[in-house]
Amino acid sequence: MSSFRVNIVARNMKDESLMSLPVEAIVDTESELTWLPKELLAGIQIAPLRKRSLTTATKELVTRDIGYAILRAEGFETVDEVVFAEPGDMTLLGVRTIEGFGVAVDTIAHRFVATPTIVA
Repeated sequence: MSSFRVNIVARNMKDESLMSLPVEAIVDTESELTWLPKELLAGIQIAPLRKRSLTTATKELVTRDIGYAILRAEGFETVDEVVFAEPGDMTLLGVRTIEGFGVAVDTIAHRFVATPTIVA
């Protein structure tokens, strides 16, 4: 599978005037959650709400803070949980955020494709 990068902007849900500068992230359909640098999230006053144990691609078990943010990339937007990435962690756009955007990942053209939402 090929990978590509997008720029993500995060906004504080309680005060939408608090918005990050764009940060480049790898689109990672193998990652459940989106990982953003903790300094970026703290800079827009997104507070960690709980801790969560996560398994990395190298099978390492790590514990990271989790919070909530409005996430925007490539013209799509959603609210999602975000991992407060520590130094050395990758910046990733995870599959839950991708699904929240209502898009599919075109790995050939390296872009998002809007898809209809399936209603139960």
